[in-house]
Amino acid sequence: MERINIGNSNLTSSRIGLGTWAIGGWMWGGTHEAESIATIRAAIERGVTLIDTAPAYGFGRAEEIVGKALAEGGLRDKVLIATKVGLAWHNRAVYRDSRAARIHQEVEESLGRLRTDVIDLYQVHWPDLETPLEETARALEDLRRHGKIRAIGVSNYSPGQMNHFRAFARLDAVQPPYNLFEREIEGGVLPYAARTGLTVLSYGALCRGLLSGRMRPDLARERYGKSVLALAVRWVLDQGRTIALWGARRPEQLDAIGEIDGWRLDPDTKHEIDAILRRCITNPVSPAFMAPPAKRPVEQAAVILY
Repeated sequence: MERINIGNSNLTSSRIGLGTWAIGGWMWGGTHEAESIATIRAAIERGVTLIDTAPAYGFGRAEEIVGKALAEGGLRDKVLIATKVGLAWHNRAVYRDSRAARIHQEVEESLGRLRTDVIDLYQVHWPDLETPLEETARALEDLRRHGKIRAIGVSNYSPGQMNHFRAFARLDAVQPPYNLFEREIEGGVLPYAARTGLTVLSYGALCRGLLSGRMRPDLARERYGKSVLALAVRWVLDQGRTIALWGARRPEQLDAIGEIDGWRLDPDTKHEIDAILRRCITNPVSPAFMAPPAKRPVEQAAVILY
């Protein structure tokens, strides 16, 4: 599988990473531990060397499953673990909290669930508009200096927010939504990442299943003999220093990974794709529904909750 360096760190990853939001079960109708563990191990067998997770995926459940799969399979040294920080919850309501005290608490909890002594890529899940960016950045840089984490990333940040963040910490990666249908980052985040050497971890590469193969396969099959899913992921990988996060709940959902390597989209096909999208998608889908509230609940503003 193709490889890529993550920012200016010494970490090298496969260009396809396993996304574990669905494995956490929250908003996905529950989770099946044995099947989830089999999925993680199947991804590694197929050459995936990055697993992306987060405490908010099932309120710790996804991290627990990832930790168990890697520890019991003796697989920790075969993969990079990318997890996140900066979301808290109370009564299953998620809110943003990237205060330094919360970060130092949360990293220890994630390390325990993941059964590891270091997190390879630690990412701020959403910008916390009530906490100074420098406080968040300095806390993460402190964790990196002390060996708790190896690289720092942010998710759902604007170029301006990243620029501010980088004044206080070394930033290696950004994780935005990006796929054939959700292309807002092309106007800011993607060129910013290219200029500053950040690696882009693209979540939603299949746009929550819309590009998983149920759409008409004519273009993908006629041009390349590939599935729509393979074309959609290949398109993401052809956009620059990108990693496509591939969400799966069952091992068989990873079978198409073998279709991704060894080819690229030619310019004519890219232009034709753009023309089809302009003609057919007048109101692009948005990940806004996933964003937690910008403000912390009043009753939680002065305390740190898990």
